[in-house]
Amino acid sequence: MAEFKIVTGYVPGLVGRVTQLHAIYYAREWRFGAYFETRVAREMAQFIDRYDGQYDQIWSVLVDGNIEASITIDAADACANGAHLRWFIASDGVRGTGCGKQLIEAAVDFCRQRKYSLVYLNTFAGLNPARHLYETAGFRLAQVRPGTQWGTQVEEQRFELELHR
Repeated sequence: MAEFKIVTGYVPGLVGRVTQLHAIYYAREWRFGAYFETRVAREMAQFIDRYDGQYDQIWSVLVDGNIEASITIDAADACANGAHLRWFIASDGVRGTGCGKQLIEAAVDFCRQRKYSLVYLNTFAGLNPARHLYETAGFRLAQVRPGTQWGTQVEEQRFELELHR
């Protein structure tokens, strides 16, 4: 595999590529369908429309100029409810290279620099490699409940990381 480079901010093709990475992985591994794919695309497009690099941030892993992984901090509600870590995904080609750990570290460091008191993410049971990365970064499981927000029944999980009080 070629070396990867991490870049910040919007990159042309970001919404489409991050949506594609999510759709392919979750269809293959979890049988998620069109509902999930369109939700990722819609919510990410809405985020990009209001993106403000002073408060929000996107990190993407590029390999030969192509987006192969990404993570986002959405700070739309950071003062009231914490910064939202979203759309963390990596292609099969970069899994196991350490780029995921670097993305999470960059996102948490950004939140610390912005003095956000809390960072949270929503996921579901069974994504063990990602959970390991979250817990290594200090996130703790805060809530578990059955839900269908991704279009199918899963055990939804909320992880939180307290940064400042």
